[in-house]
Amino acid sequence: MTPPTPAPVVCLHSLFLDPRMFDGLVAAGEGRIRAIVPELPGQVSRVGEVSRTVTMDDVTEDVLGTIDELGLERYSLVGQSMGGDVAVRIAARRPESIDKIVLLGSSARAQSREDLGEFADLPDRIEREGFTPEIVDIVMTIMFGATTLADDGRRDIHGTWRSRIGELSPRLVHAVRGVFEREGCTELLPSITAPALIVSGTEDLGRPPAWSDELFDGIPDARLLRYKQGHSPVLEAPALVVPFVLDFLTT
Repeated sequence: MTPPTPAPVVCLHSLFLDPRMFDGLVAAGEGRIRAIVPELPGQVSRVGEVSRTVTMDDVTEDVLGTIDELGLERYSLVGQSMGGDVAVRIAARRPESIDKIVLLGSSARAQSREDLGEFADLPDRIEREGFTPEIVDIVMTIMFGATTLADDGRRDIHGTWRSRIGELSPRLVHAVRGVFEREGCTELLPSITAPALIVSGTEDLGRPPAWSDELFDGIPDARLLRYKQGHSPVLEAPALVVPFVLDFLTT
């Protein structure tokens, strides 16, 4: 008997990270999912493509263009943070195409200057200073929870990802402004007909647990996994989150 073809899963990375954040998920899901992990406009190798703020609608259109080029008629979505902003928009716009949706460290609300607090001037500083050690420290506190940052054994976070964030170009500022100045889309949540898994960290500063609760309350068919880490579930708690996500996507 021919084994079933792995289901396509479009994985949308977070601001400040890149498609490599999904390496563990992709490896664990080999044979079960067909992962499509695009680089998003204004980021990674595409950082030089833009010269203005990259809105969430810009990114949504770009991802939909990639999906159409691949000829995908039915697929699942996995998005973290900004990737979740885009996944919500795609799932609401094309409900007939979405099998399942996973939202990691995500929300659907706009972010006010009050919400941003001490991080409000970060885009201006990145544009002016680049990713200095001080700014890398700030980004690390956004992307990872206090428990992870206090664990000296997490060399994958303290070494690998700190180094990668430190290598980012100040031209990333156009994508940063797009996230910091994004419009909310909570009104789209009832239009999402696919089953949804929402993964939220109790130590998430960028998208606090209450914001994930809005996703859970707004999407008709949703379940919620809350864990004691920060903003990046598949990196901070892979032993818990990755199997849970794969089981959700494939059963």
